[in-house]
Amino acid sequence: MSAQCEIAAKQASSARMGFFERYLTLWVFLCILVGISLGHGFPTLFQTLGHLEISQINIPVAILIWLMIIPMLIKVDFHALHHVKEHWRRMGVTLFINWAVKPFSMALLAWLFIRVLFAPLLPTDQIDSYIAGLILLAAAPCTAMVFVWSNLSGGEPHFTLSQVALNDTIMIFAFAPIVGFLLGLSSITIPWDTLILSVVLYILVPVVIAQVWRSHLLKKGGEPVLVRTLDRLGSVSLSALLATLVLLFGFQGKQILSQPLVIALLAVPILIQVYFNSGLAYLLNRKLGVAHCVAGPSALIGASNFFELAVATAISLFGFESGAALATVVGVLIEVPVMLSVVRIVNKSKHWYESAR
Repeated sequence: MSAQCEIAAKQASSARMGFFERYLTLWVFLCILVGISLGHGFPTLFQTLGHLEISQINIPVAILIWLMIIPMLIKVDFHALHHVKEHWRRMGVTLFINWAVKPFSMALLAWLFIRVLFAPLLPTDQIDSYIAGLILLAAAPCTAMVFVWSNLSGGEPHFTLSQVALNDTIMIFAFAPIVGFLLGLSSITIPWDTLILSVVLYILVPVVIAQVWRSHLLKKGGEPVLVRTLDRLGSVSLSALLATLVLLFGFQGKQILSQPLVIALLAVPILIQVYFNSGLAYLLNRKLGVAHCVAGPSALIGASNFFELAVATAISLFGFESGAALATVVGVLIEVPVMLSVVRIVNKSKHWYESAR
């Protein structure tokens, strides 16, 4: 093992998932129950919230998404981009998976399972919407939770930070074109003005705010103040996500109760996509002789999704009651247990991986 990996392993030994993150799947299930109950009990309230829009952007959701995303983006140090040259060969694998494989493989899986294999079991009028939601889910790599996955797999922190900063920079410019292209291939009408506005509201503006805030915190008290602030904001971010899900399921309640099989069917292409992309990234890194402490986070970054952005964009483009919004929420539902299983595979296969070096 390289000295670099030894340092990463020591740092990871003390890494733990927070209480809320560890039980995210449970909280999502509770949000399903609460949202459905409130939707049946207070339908007028949810209809009112659903109509608070500007240019098809729902104002309550926009506020909640900012509360979700900005704390996550404060973790990202864009100064780490100057390390890209040091990690370029290793980053090439992750970039290839994130931007050349994952969105397109998901579009293919969505077409195969949703439009062909599962079509008789799904509501016909929502099939296009389900496909759109799955494409949105895979079109952007994870920003925040990937730091947790990297720590749990003994990932090299400088590589992870540089990779996330580079992915976020690419996302500002590539998210809308990739989504537009894949939705077009799927014969889904694209409201380009809403898509571009979503990119500005949910990516560009939060990045600017987060980096200004990060700079202020570092000038005010350095790294300790930044860490304390991030600890406090973590619960705010997750609470905003759960509140968004309550709103979503308040609108989706009737459809979910009438079609309980839908969630399980939507999970199938997501699961295949996660294991396929993480496995491909892991094997490519092994083939190139990359250290395990880099291959681990590379596989995890390649497999995880920016589900907060996907949920927000799906609601903006297709509405609360759409199949697209529901499909993105399935990604939230299975994110933690699936990614923890990938972490376990990466850790258990370390000896096999390093035997090739």
